[in-house]
Amino acid sequence: MTETTRNSPLHPVHEAAGASFTDFGGWNMPLKYGSELAEHRAVRSAAGMFDLSHMGEVRVAGPEAAAMLDHALSSVISTLKPGRAKYALCLTDAGTVLDDLIVYRMDSGAEGEEPVFLVVPNAGNIAAVVTALTQRASGWDATVEDESATTALVAVQGPQAEQVLAHLAPEHADTLSGLTYYGHVSLELPTAAGAVPAVVARTGYTGEDGFELFLPASSPSEAGDRGSAVWTAVAQAAEVAGVELTLCGLAARDSLRLEAGMPLYGNELDTAHQPHASGVSFAVPASKEADFVGRDALVGRDEVEQVLVGLKGQGRRAARHGYAVLDAEGNRVGEVTSGAPSPTLGHPVAMARVDRAVSAEGTELQVDLRGRGEPFTVVSLPFYSRKR
Repeated sequence: MTETTRNSPLHPVHEAAGASFTDFGGWNMPLKYGSELAEHRAVRSAAGMFDLSHMGEVRVAGPEAAAMLDHALSSVISTLKPGRAKYALCLTDAGTVLDDLIVYRMDSGAEGEEPVFLVVPNAGNIAAVVTALTQRASGWDATVEDESATTALVAVQGPQAEQVLAHLAPEHADTLSGLTYYGHVSLELPTAAGAVPAVVARTGYTGEDGFELFLPASSPSEAGDRGSAVWTAVAQAAEVAGVELTLCGLAARDSLRLEAGMPLYGNELDTAHQPHASGVSFAVPASKEADFVGRDALVGRDEVEQVLVGLKGQGRRAARHGYAVLDAEGNRVGEVTSGAPSPTLGHPVAMARVDRAVSAEGTELQVDLRGRGEPFTVVSLPFYSRKR
């Protein structure tokens, strides 16, 4: 931990629970509490709870906020309905990815009410995204406010996540049950310290059903109090509901998102590659009419030399980020962006950026694992999809 590394507002809770910590995006966050394998499997089978307070929260508001975000981001934000969220990219002028985000529309849509959006960037990119949005808001009747330091964020993920929250807030059980994927609602969560205002979103980064609980506050210390109160209340509600809720760290979060084929900034996404080479071209709709930053620099899907693919390991050795991908003759044809053993599937999985010529499903490739070629097969993403 360096002098500039920040602690989550829930840090004392994690210390008390015996967490192991790691530096992630400039934050000192829980890596795991015990067995990362057990934490991973708990989310797939029951429920897990994560502290995501390292993520950013940026409020964009004003009469022209929607139009400004259409200009600033890749997705069409102006059609987003109140209570809904959308995945989007913040691109550079060169059309590469500065960050991937989720944008929530927060206002009610009532006549005369100004639109309000909550933009959620990745931890290590908060400053870059705030700077970019502030610059891109110039000339628009819209404001940009960084609320990251005064917001705690807790995620409850897994097939029994809804059951846990229904026991926590039974008066909202029907509302939570009716909340669809990428929907969100504002409500109060009961805790021993009193009711805590929250934005509850049916979003997540694990490939499972689940919720993210945004807990805005007036100060960082209040964010810590609210986050800790909700964290404890969720754990107690799970116990009452008879659900085995497991505390989970970043290690499980990474293996879960990899199985679900979800990109991680700094691995699949970066400022060196455009969306069409990174598996997120869906976030750049061809039908978007509004001009946006980076649009003129983008190449078409069929013009990029390399594309992102899934790789299934034929042996037991896992590929890792940065390892070379080779063709049958041993020629380098790409590079692994993320890789690990899959606890759910029982074999290694990886995502890799490879030459288009070897990207077809079923293509046999190799990954250079410290001087030895290990066999992998190109497969479709995601590796894992939950039963709905």
